[in-house]
Order: sequence, then C-alpha cells, then structure tokens
Amino acid sequence: MPIPQALVTRYFQLIVNRQYAEAERELERVKQKLQKTEWNRGYFRALYGMYLSRKNANDNYAFFSKLDLSDKVSLHAYRREFLDNMRSGLHGDFDRGYFSAWGDCMRILTRMDIPAPSSASSSKTDVKTDGENAAGEETVETVRSDKSQVTIANFFNGDKKISAKTKEPAGSSEASVNAKDTPKKE
Repeated sequence: MPIPQALVTRYFQLIVNRQYAEAERELERVKQKLQKTEWNRGYFRALYGMYLSRKNANDNYAFFSKLDLSDKVSLHAYRREFLDNMRSGLHGDFDRGYFSAWGDCMRILTRMDIPAPSSASSSKTDVKTDGENAAGEETVETVRSDKSQVTIANFFNGDKKISAKTKEPAGSSEASVNAKDTPKKE
C-alpha cells in the first residue's frame, strides 16, 4: 500500500503553520496506514524528524530551521537533490524512503504560498528613503527608532563640520574636517 499523499500533504501544511498537536495526530494516522517495510520506516523517520526540528525552532544546525520556505528556486533545487539521492543505488531502502519523504516535503512546500519571513529586530532600525529633495538628492531618515539617533547617510549630507581629536607626540590638538572631503558612496 503506497503512502497516503493526502495525509502527508496535510501533515506538511500543519508543521509549516506550526500546528504541532494536529500534526502529531496526522503523523499517527500516517503511521497506522504504512506497511512495515524498511522504505516506509525511513519515510516515517524523516517525517518525525521534520516534526521535531520544526517544533524546536532554536536549533541552528537543523536543515528545516535554516530553510527559507518562500524561496521556490532553492526548494526546487533541494527537491532534485533529494530525489537524486532516492534514486541512487548506493543507498539502502531506509535511506531511499528517508530521501523520498524530503523530496515530497520540498514538492509540497513549492506549491504552498508561504510569505517571506520578516525580521522583528530589523523593523526597529529600518532606514526609509523619502524620495528626493529640491536639489535632486535622495534624502534618508530613520523611522521607528530613537529620533535622536542619526544614520551615516544623514551625517554625511550637507556641509557639516566634523571635529576629531587626534593624539600627537607633543600633545593633543583638534582637527576640523569638512564633510565634503570624506569619500561618498557613488
């Protein structure tokens, strides 16, 4: 009896959406439908491993936690790689089942519409371009952060004077540098 693809598809959708209790029930249904062969044992172990690695999101070494679910090109490449390993005569039945499960996972993930992850920490220090000012130069300002903070782009815009203290062998002196003399990004 082949692997019930409807159950497996539902299982992948549940683990991607982090619905672990329902995913575990679905995994038990898949286990009950499988025959006791080495190939099916490898397939099931891969499914269970996906569940564990997705549930433990702070594991930086797990493949699933590093996977960008919105990058369809890399998902297709991973699927081809897993299917090549599945077809390889060098692997045993357990390994073929294992790679087949990962190939099925990649196939289903490419068909799902998963938004790109947004980083919460980057939204606090976002830099926003407001367009162009009257002189035709691009203006940049910080948003969602402390207004007393300034970006490098704001710092080097205009004719601001920068004072820097430099140490010399005889003592210290203050040097004034014009912002126009500093290199600008082109």
